[in-house]
Amino acid sequence: MAHAIVEYSANLEDKVDLDNLISTVHEACLNTGVFPLTGMRTRGARRDYYKIANGKIDACFIHLQLKLGPGREEEVKKKAMEKVFEALRAFVQPLMDTSPLALSIEVFELPAVLRVNKHNLADYVSPEEANIGKKGAANA
Repeated sequence: MAHAIVEYSANLEDKVDLDNLISTVHEACLNTGVFPLTGMRTRGARRDYYKIANGKIDACFIHLQLKLGPGREEEVKKKAMEKVFEALRAFVQPLMDTSPLALSIEVFELPAVLRVNKHNLADYVSPEEANIGKKGAANA
């Protein structure tokens, strides 16, 4: 189980290709080796009501929430977070070069007893792909 929620200000839609943003985050998560392929879900959450800094500048924000099931060492989660954040930062660098933009990221580990997870996605990917990220520390 792993989720990436890309929360963003509505004014970002005219400035960034959101489909590519979601793909970039999704691939960055998978490339860490920490996020399991069949558990990975990445989605955007547009925020229409927000205020940034003094409210007078045309600033945008992206806040990335990474949610993981339990069992990974703190250092593994930290390294994965840093890799995903770097991919996000690289993707939006052209915008940051010309516009005010606030980026943030946080990782949540969900307690085993407070989550339910059921899917059949492994039936639809190759056996090799189904094992991506299962150990959680291979590439972090």
